[in-house]
Amino acid sequence: MTTLADRMEIKKGIAVSPGISIAKSLIIDAEDYRIPRRSIMPSQQDAEVERLKNAFKSAVDELTGLMSTQDQAQGGKIKDIFAVHLRFLHDRGLQKKITDLIRSESVIAEYAVSAVLREVASHFSKVKDAYISERAADIYDIERRLLKLLLGKKREDVRYLTEEVVVVARELSPTQTAGFDRRFVKGLATDAGGRTSHTAIVARSLGIPAVVALEDFTEVVDADSIVIVDGNRGIVIVNPDEQTVRQYERYARDFAELTHRLDAIKEDPPVTRDGVRITLLGNIEFPEEAQMVLEKGGDGIGLYRTEFLYLNRDTEPTEEEHYLAYAEVVDALGGRPVIIRTMDLGADKFTQSKRLAPEPNPFLGLRSIRFCLQNLAMFKTQLRAILRASVKGDVRVMFPLITNLQELKQARFLLRDVMEDLDDESIKYNKDIRVGIMIETPSAALTASTLARDVDFFSIGTNDLTQYTLAVDRGNELVSTLYSPADPAVLRLIRGVIGDAHKAQIDVGICGEIASDPEFIMLLLGMGFRTVSLAPPMLPEIKQVIRSVTVEQCNHLAREVLKMNSERQISAYLRNAARKILPEAF
Repeated sequence: MTTLADRMEIKKGIAVSPGISIAKSLIIDAEDYRIPRRSIMPSQQDAEVERLKNAFKSAVDELTGLMSTQDQAQGGKIKDIFAVHLRFLHDRGLQKKITDLIRSESVIAEYAVSAVLREVASHFSKVKDAYISERAADIYDIERRLLKLLLGKKREDVRYLTEEVVVVARELSPTQTAGFDRRFVKGLATDAGGRTSHTAIVARSLGIPAVVALEDFTEVVDADSIVIVDGNRGIVIVNPDEQTVRQYERYARDFAELTHRLDAIKEDPPVTRDGVRITLLGNIEFPEEAQMVLEKGGDGIGLYRTEFLYLNRDTEPTEEEHYLAYAEVVDALGGRPVIIRTMDLGADKFTQSKRLAPEPNPFLGLRSIRFCLQNLAMFKTQLRAILRASVKGDVRVMFPLITNLQELKQARFLLRDVMEDLDDESIKYNKDIRVGIMIETPSAALTASTLARDVDFFSIGTNDLTQYTLAVDRGNELVSTLYSPADPAVLRLIRGVIGDAHKAQIDVGICGEIASDPEFIMLLLGMGFRTVSLAPPMLPEIKQVIRSVTVEQCNHLAREVLKMNSERQISAYLRNAARKILPEAF
C-alpha cells in the first residue's frame, strides 16, 4: 500500500525569497488553526490515546486551580465560565468521540481534538438558541487549551534546533520568525501569506529560501519529511525521489555560483552605464543584520525596523535597550546613513496579543503612528533613545503610516518635546536630525505636496501602499493573486509622490519589497528614484541590474509602462525586460 511517507507531492505557491533548500520538515502548529492531519501506525494508537487522557486531566487540573484563585465577588462570572468548560472536559462522550477518531483513522491526538471540537463548535454556532450558540466560543477555548497541552514540548523545538530544517506552518507570526535560529532554519513554507507578508520580509532579510500561499501544504506533509523549497520558482516538494534531489542539488550549486559571482561586485559602485550614481541602502530588522548590509556592498540603512525590540517578551523595552540596539547599528555603519523607523506596532505585531479584546480589523485600526500617539510614554522612550544615538553618526528618524498632516505635526511636536527634555538634562543629541515619513497610504500619497513642507525626505513603502490602494490584505492567500504593486493605480500614486517630492526639493526613496525585485528596478529608476532600500541579500543582484542599464533605457521603459492599463501586461513587460538584463536570475 502506498502511504504518504513514500509519495512525492509537488505544491505551487508564491516565491518570496530566492534560493534552494533541502532539509527535514519542522511543522509549527498555531493555536488558532486546524492541526494538519498526520497519520500514525496502528501500534502507536494506544500512546496517542494516553496522551489525550493526560491532556484532558491536565486541562481539568488547570481550570480547577484557576477557579480556586477567583474571588467569589469579583470573579463569579469567570468561575461560571470555567465551570462550563469543566463540564465539557468531564463529558465522557466527548472524550470517547476523539478517542474513536484516533483509533478508526490512525491520526495524531492533536488532529483528532481539533477535528472533533471544531465539528461540535460548528454545530452549536448554527443553533438558533442564543445560549447554545454562544457555547461555540467555549468549545474553541477548550480546543486551544488541549492543543497547548498536547503540543507543549513540540512548540519549543524551533528554539532548540540541532539540525537543519524547513519550517512548515499555516502561517508565521512576527514573534515566531523573530525567534528562529538562522543556523538551522534553511527554508520556509507556509499555507498563507503573500509577497509582502512578514514571513516574506524576514525570509528575504535573512536570505532564507521561502514559498508562501501554498493553501493546504500543512495537510500533505508529515513531521520529518524531506522537503525541497525552491524560492526561485515558487515550488515546494515533499518526499522527493532520488532523481529530484540530485536535480535540485545541482540547482542549488548553480544558484550558489551566481550568488558568488554577484558578491564579487560588492565593492563596485551602483552606477548606471551612463554614469548616474544610485544610492543602495539595506532594510534591516535586527542589529546583527547591519554587518550583512556592509558585506553585500550597501551604502547604509534605509529602513531599520525597530519592532523586534517588542517581540518575544512580556515587558516593554527600556530606553537603554532601545539605545544600545540603535548605537550598535550606527557604530557598525561607520558614518553611513541609518534611517530608524519608529515602532510600527499594531496590526499583526505585539499589540493584539496584549489586548483583552483584539480589534476586529487591526490593519485598519490602532497601528503604527496612531498607536504611538495614543501611547505617548512608550513613544517618547523610543524617541529619546534615537536622539541619544544620533550623536554617534548620520542618524535619521522616520515616522510610519502617516495618513494626514495632523499626525505628522503631532509626531514632530513630540520629537521637539523630547529634545527639550534632553536639553534640560544636558544630554547631547543632533539638533539638526533629519526627519522623514513613510508614504504608505493613498491619503498620504495624494497630499504629499502638503506633507513635504514639514519633512526632509519621503520613503515610499509599497507594501502597505499597495495593500490599502487595492483593498487587498497582503497576508491573505485567498486574495494574494490580486495583490500587485504593478497595478496602474499604485504606479500612478508613486509617480505623483515622486513629482511632489522633486517640486519641494526633498529626497524621495523607496523601501518597499519591490525594491528587492530585479523585475522592478528599471521601472523605479525610470520613474525617478535615485535612492533604493532593499533586503540585504538582494543588494548584489540589484546592483548588477543597475550597472547593466542606462537611465535612458529606464526612462523609456517607464514611459511605456505608465501608458499601460493592465497589471498583467505591466508585469509581463517588466519580467521580459529584466530577463534580458540578468537572465541567470530567472
